[in-house]
Amino acid sequence: MSSMPKLAENVELQTRGHAWKDKLLPALFAATLGLMLLYTAGFAEIPVLHNAAHDGRHSAAFPCH
Repeated sequence: MSSMPKLAENVELQTRGHAWKDKLLPALFAATLGLMLLYTAGFAEIPVLHNAAHDGRHSAAFPCH
């Protein structure tokens, strides 16, 4: 008996198991970074930075006040 079909099946299962991690971790990192940037810009003391975030919210049709 050959163990090749069983070996190929194990490799395929391992590949599928890691596929969601390869997509989920970068997406979570990007979302976290984006939220941190929005929060920082929204509550910035520098008027230019705050106004840029404010204008960005309005251009995306997101109500802010």
